[in-house]
Amino acid sequence: MRAVIQRVSEASVTIDEQIIGKIGRGFMILLGIHEEDTQEDADYLIRKIPLLRVFEDAEGKINQSLRDVDGSVLSVSQFTLYADTKKGNRPSFVKAARPETAIPLYEYFNEGLRQAGSTVETGEFGGDMDVALVNDGPVTILFDTRDK
Repeated sequence: MRAVIQRVSEASVTIDEQIIGKIGRGFMILLGIHEEDTQEDADYLIRKIPLLRVFEDAEGKINQSLRDVDGSVLSVSQFTLYADTKKGNRPSFVKAARPETAIPLYEYFNEGLRQAGSTVETGEFGGDMDVALVNDGPVTILFDTRDK
């Protein structure tokens, strides 16, 4: 799995001019699921993300986690994180998981974050979404479970 974590002061997902997910302070997560990913990959991210210390403490040091600041998560499935751009100019997405694999893992990931104590809003899997965010910092962290 690949997860792009962006520390945000606010983020939202809109479909057909309707906001379907919205958070204040927290993480905007773009989640790409590889064809070989399993629940073990999701479990790794579920353990790491809520404890990722990228929020400022009282002294201005980046030392607090999502839990520490009572932040929320906006999770959006993003198959294009597995784009292969080695040949030509049109990316290939053959390594991205098919929906029958990706949807259950995406839902498992989101539910795992909820069970870990996070408030989680989501986009719509496969939907044509408009994603808006204010990247705070900016702080952007990339996780790839193949590099754990």
